[in-house]
This record gives sequence, structure tokens and C-alpha cells, in this order.
Amino acid sequence: MNTFHEFYRDNIVPSLMDQLKVSSPMEVPRLTKITINMGLGSAVNDKKILESAQSELTQITGQKAVLTYAKKSIANFKLREGMPIGCKVTLRGERMWDFLFRLIAVALPSIRDFRGIPQKFDGQGNYSLGITDITIFPEISVESLKRQAGLELTIVTSAQSDAEGYELLDLMGMPFRKREGESESAEE
Repeated sequence: MNTFHEFYRDNIVPSLMDQLKVSSPMEVPRLTKITINMGLGSAVNDKKILESAQSELTQITGQKAVLTYAKKSIANFKLREGMPIGCKVTLRGERMWDFLFRLIAVALPSIRDFRGIPQKFDGQGNYSLGITDITIFPEISVESLKRQAGLELTIVTSAQSDAEGYELLDLMGMPFRKREGESESAEE
């Protein structure tokens, strides 16, 4: 069975070389890492929320989640510097490719009334996406969840521009929503 990384190397790299008119495969944009984090403001009052979130993020990614801590004190939120307020995972290598494949092929299509994800890049070819319900991942059972949980994920690429980052993720099968004015060839 071919992995998603082999699919990228064998199919996407040659296609991007043609589209971007580059001569070397090393000039083609590639994925650097995927970071996933859960911010938990309610964890200030209840440490069990933090433990369950860390366990859920570990189940989703296949890699142990680490806690994140407050960088400064904010009295209105009853927050002190150094308090744990979330958890995160940074994926690289095969775990990154496996997670991206599961995100594209399994998790995103399972969203109810799914019409695609927004095409919002950061200006340097990196893509961020917020997911409001983690039960779209098959590793999380709805019955075991005690609270509504979401996460943010960022796909970091070596692309030089948003257009290159878009082409890379589009060829990988990321289900982007069509922008206003764009038409789908199948519908016309």
C-alpha cells in the first residue's frame, strides 16, 4: 500500500514542477509540519478538562500532547503566569502525512452539510483551520466526550506565496470551498 507521502512524491511533485515552471524537485513546495492545539480557558477552574483534552489530542494525532502554559497573568480571566491553559502537538514525518490523509479522507468529509473549507492562507503559504467539533475524527467517540471541544490546526509549508501553498494543498485533495466568481467545470 502506498503512503500519502509516496503519492506526494510520485504524483504531486511532477505536477507542481510543471505548474510552477521549476526545473528541480527541491524547488517544489513541501509540507514542513502540522501543529494542532486546543486552548482551554475553562481549564483554569477544572484540571480534569485539561487531562481529558490532552488524552483526546493524543488519540487524534497518535503522538503525546504537551501542555501549554500562560505567558502572562490576566486578572479578569483569573489567570496567572505559568498556569496550564491548553495542549498542543507538532507532527512531522510519517505521522504528519498519516494525520493529513485522515483529515482529508475521513474527518472533513464526515462534517454534516460540508461545503468545503475556506481558502485563508497567512501570506507565506501556510494554512490554518479551526475545527469546532472533534467528534469528526473517528478516534473520538461521542459518548466519551463530556464537553464540546474544538481545535486549531496549522499546516506549515515551504511555499513562497499563498498561491503556491494553495496549489500544493489543492493537489493533495484538500476540499477547498470555491471562491465567489469561480465556477466548477462539472456544473457548467
